Amino acid sequence: MAFKKGKPGGPGGGRERREKQEKFQSFNKPKLKITRTSASGEVYIDYKDTESLRKTMSGNGKILGRKRTGATAMEQRMLAKAVKRARYLALLPYVSAGF
Repeated sequence: MAFKKGKPGGPGGGRERREKQEKFQSFNKPKLKITRTSASGEVYIDYKDTESLRKTMSGNGKILGRKRTGATAMEQRMLAKAVKRARYLALLPYVSAGF
């Protein structure tokens, strides 16, 4: 009896290769545009615009990071300040009320 080295079932191996799946979640959403430009050319984020501020927050009420929002460092600082002002004036919740 002669034994062959190699995979069982001939050159194909008997097992089919699965295609590799992506290991990490992709964040390829379009970047959010939350900044506005005034008539004098100054860039700002309006704390009274709660709809656009809600898009930059997670479901639990946390401010999303720059990677997710696509904001620059200056815009992220303005965003944090605007969210904190809106929370203080009760325009946005501090945490979500999900029970």
